[in-house]
Amino acid sequence: MKDQPERGTETNGNENAGFWIRLGASLLDSLIVALPISLLFMLFTGRDFGDDFISNLLMFLYSLLVPVFWYGYTVGKRICGIRIVKVSDGQPPGVGTMLLRTLVTGLVYAITFGVGAIASAIRVGVREDKRSIHDFIAGTGVIKE
Repeated sequence: MKDQPERGTETNGNENAGFWIRLGASLLDSLIVALPISLLFMLFTGRDFGDDFISNLLMFLYSLLVPVFWYGYTVGKRICGIRIVKVSDGQPPGVGTMLLRTLVTGLVYAITFGVGAIASAIRVGVREDKRSIHDFIAGTGVIKE
């Protein structure tokens, strides 16, 4: 018989994804999506990827829209078997939820000069529910499938 997870470690019956698997998914997104886009952008424009509004917009749209249209997955999350869900009902996030998760949280992290991002990573590592600051802002969690 499978041991029951500790209270607060589940989101609608699924185990919450911890720090390392979430980090792995982010690294895979960087290697599989961001790096090729960056190289193509530099090849066609001759400019560094991070120096242009269009390249930053492409990566923002990726992180905003792919989870909406792909039921909470990004490429890296899909490979790792984790996905973003709304805590309230376990459903995939909508555009409004992802705007909170990406745009509002990005502003919070910028205002705190990155300290919020570090605190967020620590929260995922030590909290029972494995929710980061951006999960709390958006009402989301990341679960294992």
